[in-house]
Amino acid sequence: MDDLDEIVSEFLVESHENLDQLDRDLVELERDPASRELLSSVFRTLHTIKGTSGFLAFGTLESVTHVGESLLSRLRDGEMKLDPAMTTVLLEMVDAVRDLLAKIEETGAEGDDDYAELVARITQVLETGSVPAPAAAAAPVVEVVEVVEAVEVVEVVEAVAPAAADAAADEPHRRTVADSTIRVDVALLDSLMNLVGELVLTRNQMLQRAATREDIELQRTTHRLNLIAGELQEGVMKTRMQPIDNVWSKLPRVVRDLSLLLGKSVDLRMEGRDTELDKTILEAVRDPLTHLVRNSVDHGIEAPDARRAKAKPEQGVLVLRAFHEGGQVNIEIADDGAGIDPDKLREKAVDRGMMTREAAAALSDREAINLIFNAGFSTAKAVTNVSGRGVGMDVVKTNIEKIGGTIDLASTPGQGTTVRIRIPLTLAIIPALVVTAAENRYAIPQVNLLELVRLEGSSRAQVESVQGAPVYRLRGRLLPLVDLREQLDLPPVERPTTYIAVLQADNRQFGLVVDDIKDTEEIVVKPLGKQLRGIDLYAGATIMGDGNVALILDTMALARKAGMALDGRDSVSSSAAESGAAERSALLVVGLADGRRAAIPLETVDRLEEFDPARVERTGGHEVVQYRGQILPLLRLDAALHGGYGDDAAARLQVVVCHSGGRIIGVVVNAILDIVEEELAVRSHLDTGGHHGSAVVSGHVTELIDIDRAIGSFDPALLAPTH
Repeated sequence: MDDLDEIVSEFLVESHENLDQLDRDLVELERDPASRELLSSVFRTLHTIKGTSGFLAFGTLESVTHVGESLLSRLRDGEMKLDPAMTTVLLEMVDAVRDLLAKIEETGAEGDDDYAELVARITQVLETGSVPAPAAAAAPVVEVVEVVEAVEVVEVVEAVAPAAADAAADEPHRRTVADSTIRVDVALLDSLMNLVGELVLTRNQMLQRAATREDIELQRTTHRLNLIAGELQEGVMKTRMQPIDNVWSKLPRVVRDLSLLLGKSVDLRMEGRDTELDKTILEAVRDPLTHLVRNSVDHGIEAPDARRAKAKPEQGVLVLRAFHEGGQVNIEIADDGAGIDPDKLREKAVDRGMMTREAAAALSDREAINLIFNAGFSTAKAVTNVSGRGVGMDVVKTNIEKIGGTIDLASTPGQGTTVRIRIPLTLAIIPALVVTAAENRYAIPQVNLLELVRLEGSSRAQVESVQGAPVYRLRGRLLPLVDLREQLDLPPVERPTTYIAVLQADNRQFGLVVDDIKDTEEIVVKPLGKQLRGIDLYAGATIMGDGNVALILDTMALARKAGMALDGRDSVSSSAAESGAAERSALLVVGLADGRRAAIPLETVDRLEEFDPARVERTGGHEVVQYRGQILPLLRLDAALHGGYGDDAAARLQVVVCHSGGRIIGVVVNAILDIVEEELAVRSHLDTGGHHGSAVVSGHVTELIDIDRAIGSFDPALLAPTH
């Protein structure tokens, strides 16, 4: 219903504008009846109104405009010649159309008038070629009465006419829907946005100056300026915001034509069509979205016979979903098709010589799927005129990242594929965190910022080293650290205080270590000069409140350079390409009380905790602690392994919280040593209680723990699933 109301509103606005033009064109046409340009313009205008009124089921409006269009068609084709009488009747038709539009706007319906007399007169013009004379009017009364009486009648007219004129003058002008809208050139909006950007820069400078002076009036004035500039900025940005349906409206035709061409049946569903984003962003995502939709129909959704063979409905489903979240626009393109098989992508990478078979086998499924973002990478068996999944996907990713967005792909073979895109609302003015490195200021877009951490004194000892790389144990999770000075090739420095900005890039988190954290403020994004465009660490520049320039950091590029975020183009490192067929595993390495080492699969680990031994209680012969509203059973790993023993004198219990069989379990260890991802090339299958044998990990023989079996051998009841 809302969509229909919006269509009617747009129809009314456009029709009112067309009617004003129609009045002018008809009057001009009366002066120059032979002008084919004017005749064609009038005909097109009336034809547009007639066509839309028929679509919206406004029957009376359609009948009035239909006869008018027929008359104009005869005039345009030279079968009839326009005269003043025809012009008058056409203008009467325009007035009737205007009255009908007013009733539709006011009540939503056309009213009871059918304008049959007007339609009949125009129809007679079509049949006879001339306008019929109006019916004879009654003779004036003043001609059959004495002069005195006539004078008395005329006094009545003079007395009434001014009163009628005053009443008409007092009647307020009724605003139409057309009066509340205006068409503005996009170039003017761009110019206004640039001016608002400069105003924001000036506001920032004024706020900075006022903050350093003890001038109450200046501070009040700048505060007022801040409010006005903020409201103006919001208003101008709203004028540039458009619903994503402006792009999506073209996609049903694309899906229809492509599904017919391929002999498929596709149900296209759209959710969040009114989600708004900046016009510049909207134009930038138009081609990538079209490409992704074509890919889903072409290579995602199977043909009806193939779907029947898989016990799927013959009609495939393609869902487009858009919504706002965290200051960004999220767009999802999901199909219930064949999905993407990571093994086929691995095989394709080997066939193309991108990596060895062993290196391909070492890739995770996510890394394998991301291979399709490599230039020219495709699994299509034949090249067609339809985009294949993988063909041009590198261009899609590049275009999305150019506007500060990210793209991620998840797929389950046989069930379907979902592409998720996150893009900013606008590129012109964004909130950002200002940080420093070597007395230079840099801006980090706030959409990439998760939290800030400050370490002083003894807390700095929480920064550890894993395989030579610094990490910080943030709430039990190891957070990789990246030093901004190191990435920018600046000289290192000893920091009395460690500032960490926790960032997210490509669904991975890392901590950016900076010299100092200044403040958050709205910045105006300026493009980089040609001298800096080759440096991919920067997404642009901005002018700060003191007039100096600060570079805007590209979080994705920074993460890639530091090895924190892997995409399809750099997910295959040279070491992986040269590796053998050894098994590669992510492990948490722990120490036991007798000096031995053990490794727990990282995928089973939820958190790392420390408990006071006084919190340990016993129930049914088991050790437990109260943990987050639950009773957490404790398993001492020393006791679970053959020949092990516990250390009851420990000041604090080091506990690895693991999940298994629908339950969580606390594994007590002597020390938490490291997190590694290694190829277990040297192994012994001698079972020492961990059930996976032993391997050399980080230069030490380490027992590999099968957490399910270790717990089960200790107490099978602990693995019973919850109900």
